[in-house]
Amino acid sequence: MMAPAPGAGSATASLAQPSDAHQQLQGGAQQLQSGAHDAAATTARDYRGFVAGVFSGVAKLSVGHPFDTVKVRLQTTAAERFRGPLQCAAQTVRREGVAGLYKGATPPLLGWCLMDSVMLGSLAVYRRVLAQHVFGADEWAPGAGEGGAGLGFDMVRRRMMGSSHTPPLDGRQRRRHLPPLGHGLAGVLAGATVSFIAAPVEHVKARLQVQYAATKAQRLYSGPLDCVARIHAHHGLRGLYHGLSATLLFRGFFFFWWSSYDVLSRALRRHTDLPAPAVNFWAGGLSAQVFWLTSYPSDLVKQRIMTDPLGAGLGDGVRRFPRWRDAAAAVYAESGWRGYWRGFLPCFLRAFPANAVALVAFEAVVRALP
Repeated sequence: MMAPAPGAGSATASLAQPSDAHQQLQGGAQQLQSGAHDAAATTARDYRGFVAGVFSGVAKLSVGHPFDTVKVRLQTTAAERFRGPLQCAAQTVRREGVAGLYKGATPPLLGWCLMDSVMLGSLAVYRRVLAQHVFGADEWAPGAGEGGAGLGFDMVRRRMMGSSHTPPLDGRQRRRHLPPLGHGLAGVLAGATVSFIAAPVEHVKARLQVQYAATKAQRLYSGPLDCVARIHAHHGLRGLYHGLSATLLFRGFFFFWWSSYDVLSRALRRHTDLPAPAVNFWAGGLSAQVFWLTSYPSDLVKQRIMTDPLGAGLGDGVRRFPRWRDAAAAVYAESGWRGYWRGFLPCFLRAFPANAVALVAFEAVVRALP
């Protein structure tokens, strides 16, 4: 028997074994398949934000509506009518009963469930889209990662220059998380999206909240359906969307809410031993305070516009504010800069518990859903 020629064995072995290049190609194909599968699975899980948002809306209404009624009444009346939030609440209960604090609750009961579903659901989608296509991030959950990415401007700059490389931390490549800038931009986009649902809901709610008569017979609107029907009959769909531009402006301040929620969630997770629900509670409540500190004057002007008489046969008076700037100027003429903060205390007191409970409910449902 002839011995194999020198090198034949090694040649046979090399033919029997896949080449390094072939292995790399196979590995690359497997990674592409895995990445495509992960992307599809991630997209399929977007539904969780919309479902969890319904529970968030119910939780927010249960805790926050009486505070909201007092806030709206202070925002939309002359300073001499109520001395402050406590006197407003006491007078409302004395003249209209406890139910007076829940006037206008039906639109937000239905509307906030839909609004929070759309807002929080679209927020999750916008976070993912921005993470994958703008910031080149691997994680987009609030508070993800260990920090070190700054606000996110540097990530955008590198992305625009064609580099998705993240500098290593202590010699180790780390996963890239969506920075606060990305969370803030996602909040702005989600705020704009939900504004087209929120504007008519908040418009009807505000008009019902400023009806001070104790009996339905004395009120202009007997309830939310009557309010919708009468406004639509005299002003059409445009009348129901009265205040849309003010709503879009107000919800643009969601940038500060969701960017601060990311920062606070990460800080609490890194520097405390709090469980996830407690992190959601404190970060949710504190970030809501940040939001209202930045957005309150725009909300006050929005409420003035939404409770301004529509006229034209509706029987509610003569319109005073045809434009946003007219309402803003009227507030300043009445009370100066302090006028833009009238009713802030009940709003500030409401913001923490209502939004903290809402975000705990939201995050808990998201974690529970498959």
